[in-house]
Amino acid sequence: MSVGSVVSSAALPLPPSDLAAVPPGARGAAAETASAASAVAAAARPSRDPLSLAALGACVEDARAAALVRADGPPDPTVFATLRARLVKAAEQLPPEYRRAAAEPLLAKLDELGAAGFAELLAADPQREGDARLLLDVAQAVLQQGEGYKARATGAFQEVVSDLYDGFLSAEARRGVKPPEGEVLPPLVRWGSADAGPYTWPADATATLGAEVAVVSLPAANASGGILAWAALAHETSGHDLLGADAGLRDQLAGAVHSQLLAAKLPVAVADYWADRIDETASDVLGVLNMGPAAAVGMIGYFRGLNGAWSGTPTLRNVGSSDDPHPADIARAYLAAETVRLLSFQGAGAWADRLVAEADRDLGRIRLGDVAVTAAVARASAAAVARAIVRTRLPALERRALGEIQDWRDADEAAVAVLRAGLGAGEVGRYADGAYAAHAVAAGVYDAVSGAQTPGRAMGGMIAALDAMHERNPTWAQGAAAA
Repeated sequence: MSVGSVVSSAALPLPPSDLAAVPPGARGAAAETASAASAVAAAARPSRDPLSLAALGACVEDARAAALVRADGPPDPTVFATLRARLVKAAEQLPPEYRRAAAEPLLAKLDELGAAGFAELLAADPQREGDARLLLDVAQAVLQQGEGYKARATGAFQEVVSDLYDGFLSAEARRGVKPPEGEVLPPLVRWGSADAGPYTWPADATATLGAEVAVVSLPAANASGGILAWAALAHETSGHDLLGADAGLRDQLAGAVHSQLLAAKLPVAVADYWADRIDETASDVLGVLNMGPAAAVGMIGYFRGLNGAWSGTPTLRNVGSSDDPHPADIARAYLAAETVRLLSFQGAGAWADRLVAEADRDLGRIRLGDVAVTAAVARASAAAVARAIVRTRLPALERRALGEIQDWRDADEAAVAVLRAGLGAGEVGRYADGAYAAHAVAAGVYDAVSGAQTPGRAMGGMIAALDAMHERNPTWAQGAAAA
């Protein structure tokens, strides 16, 4: 559920699963039309070297500081009549699709429960870890959108989630692949608690309330700080929210991973370890496929920041306990790096080597579950897992591979370069056209980790660009008008 493996789905003992205007599956084609001159100008500046991680330490501190901010989202509404009245009013501000998929089913569930049933639900889940948390999170997603909570940051957040989700499920990206059995709207977003970290309620969880849309949550502090947490959205939305969209996909990926590791002559225990964690593992890979190197470097820096906040040591964990559904941090860093190596843009190999070297800075004695492994085995197993998930053609995808559906290409890097030039010059509106939300997050992350801008300044420009994109998104721009 949570991308942060620091506390084993973290301080969020949540449920069993765990964290655009046009179909972003067309990102590559649209980005090819981006200004080559602007891209070249941006790349020519030494401070905007796309491989530079000179300021990653500052970003880690930014993530650590945000994790320590004890600011949560709005308090949960626990009075039945008040909650229902607010939901009715907030629903009027949502696009029709989201009224039908989220607000109306939630109101129907509340009417089914009644005031007494609602009170019983809350009383049965006093720690807000199960059914009550689910209902309140869906309610918060509707209320925060409809009532305009942190409107600019919420619009930016929603745009990233919509882009990442549509980018995988769009008809263009899936050409030749049957529509997914679990296809639903892009998730709604909400700002949550500091302790929870990023997490997702997938659509199969919200379906228990009658809803037909997932919910993605970020800590409220990340509305204004901790830029690397935004890169974690690729894991949550491109990963957890999408793995259930095609029947059988998880099991087929687990089987492919297990077989690939055994074929590589790696220990059975290592193959079991990775396959047993397929949900988190595949989510990491899908995140990189959808956001490129920014998702990988964001993961490394974000984990360091969270570990610094929660344990006092801002390094990647080398031990993954047997009861943790997430692989060890360092194994995930290697996996992200090796997934980058499989991307099709020209600098993929150099980026992968840079990321492996960065992970190696935190290298210690690695233990995957009950098995101690060498660094060489950890790296080799991560490379095999990446190949299995990216390149295996699966029955659930009509014998297509995930890497054939989603990839990060030269056109994507060019779009990011154009956005970086615009963000650096403060020309957000001018550079919002021809790029997508994933590009804007990547641009902000690249600027921050390279030191081209401070993390706070990079995040401000990123949110401004995302908000500008969201204003052009026809689903949301016209939603309230259609109410």
